[in-house]
Amino acid sequence: MIPFRKRKDGRVVGRFQEEEAQLLVSLAEEAIELARSAAEPDVTAGSDAALHRLLPDAYPDDPEASAEFRRFTAAGLADRKEANARTVIESLPLGDADLVEVSLDETQATAWLRSITDIRLVLAARLGIFEDGDEGDIHDDESALQRVVYDWLAGVQEFLVLALQARR
Repeated sequence: MIPFRKRKDGRVVGRFQEEEAQLLVSLAEEAIELARSAAEPDVTAGSDAALHRLLPDAYPDDPEASAEFRRFTAAGLADRKEANARTVIESLPLGDADLVEVSLDETQATAWLRSITDIRLVLAARLGIFEDGDEGDIHDDESALQRVVYDWLAGVQEFLVLALQARR
């Protein structure tokens, strides 16, 4: 990845290797599926931890109140999470080039930040990362790869935030 930078017109531009762009698209597609699953009425605190991290209980000590809150809010939250992930997918022009350039306005960049946060929350839940400093449960090649992706996404997110903060 070549770090994001802000252009004079206010757009934020970044470049990714083709494989990185494909990974982002794949992760965003999975985020859409997970957001839809997390919004299902039968998802509770005992469900998949990754789903629960996407749409946590509003009232952890009151399952009935949490279920009622979820009934009224889950679909809308899932829709917004899906829209953010779709922005990531639609803004990455995949093709045959070695480098994929993405050009984002502020609204798109914000959607990217939100989607990357959702993806990292899912990866953190799968790895057993609950707070800063946790290393996670790295016990095989798959979990080691998930940790590498988790850390890489942190870098993508940081470069995007820094570019948004830059003055032009």
